[in-house]
Amino acid sequence: MVDPDPDPGSITWRRYPIITGMARSVWWGTGIGVGLSAVSTGIGWFYSSVLLDPTQRPVFPERVLAVDGASVALAPTRLAAQQGVWGLRWIDGLAVMGSPTAITADAVVRPLLGGDVPRAGTAAVLDTGPYDPDPSARGLSFETVDVATPLGPSPAWFVPAAEGGAGDTWVVMVHGRGGSRREALRVLPALHGLGFPVLVPTYRNDVEAPSSPDGHYHLGDTEWLDVEAAVRVALDRGARRIVLFGWSMGGAITAAFLDRSAHASTVGAMIWDAPLVDWRATLRRQARNRRLPPGLIPFATTITSRRIGIDFDRFDLRRRPPAVRPPTLLVHSTEDTAVPVEPSRALAAVAPSLGWPMEYLEVPGVEHTGAWNADPDAYERAVVRFLARVLR
Repeated sequence: MVDPDPDPGSITWRRYPIITGMARSVWWGTGIGVGLSAVSTGIGWFYSSVLLDPTQRPVFPERVLAVDGASVALAPTRLAAQQGVWGLRWIDGLAVMGSPTAITADAVVRPLLGGDVPRAGTAAVLDTGPYDPDPSARGLSFETVDVATPLGPSPAWFVPAAEGGAGDTWVVMVHGRGGSRREALRVLPALHGLGFPVLVPTYRNDVEAPSSPDGHYHLGDTEWLDVEAAVRVALDRGARRIVLFGWSMGGAITAAFLDRSAHASTVGAMIWDAPLVDWRATLRRQARNRRLPPGLIPFATTITSRRIGIDFDRFDLRRRPPAVRPPTLLVHSTEDTAVPVEPSRALAAVAPSLGWPMEYLEVPGVEHTGAWNADPDAYERAVVRFLARVLR
């Protein structure tokens, strides 16, 4: 039986019924293929846009149930129950909390160690950065200096060496994507106590820094130029040796610096906290977090590559390690749902074969960049021991 003819005047469809069926199948297949391709491209573009967008959109998923002045009761969630010292941030306040003293099906109770006091019913978020707004919150004197980046002046905190410090080894601290210089405030006193001058720069698309020309994050591929400018400030002020300290995407940024900067050889040590050492692995994890099908990740990476010109192969450090590989302390937490721990483990495992002196510290039970929060004293001891050993 001949299929109904969509066009009564079409001789071809009437004379060749088999071809008619095939043609319709091809037409439908092509339509479905084009549709699926369009949907995949659209989702890939959306995911790419989320990845590249520097706009800050704070969310407050935790809820304060009660406050008695000395402690706060939070609605029970996985994040609220994390051990250690954490900030509790809400729209107009920040408190410092200690480890939970009680965890029940109804509430997580934590002591208040300082800062503001929230009210019952407040929507809040656990914050790895429990200190605001600058080094003065840690009792440290500092000045703000302008770093002459390729895009214009970008502010940095400069904390001079403690009295008696040598002053020729500087620490440059690089925050992660969507973060801020506040990340450095946690460990800053320990570094200051070692006698190091410390520079904490901003980089393109930070609130206080110039925007990139296209308004996008470049995932380390251009941000390293701003870190290079900060290193030049340190060298111009008498630094002979640099310690790089990076969190999250700060790992990708400092890795690009080590691979491409003329000043990479001045780096005598590096500390990475939850570093992004494989962008593709991180994108796969983030896609799972957003419940995107794994098959769409290639669309997102291809679209992102075309939009910002990044070569993701250069950010797989296990296969493409940077040209300069200083002694490195790599710290990662096992429960990191933002930047997976597995690439850090893999990099640490192959580091000896790459001629890369690397010490690996894994911290259980806390989220992304929460290793310091889990046990500040242990974290700082590890940092101090590492630097004393490799910089002597």
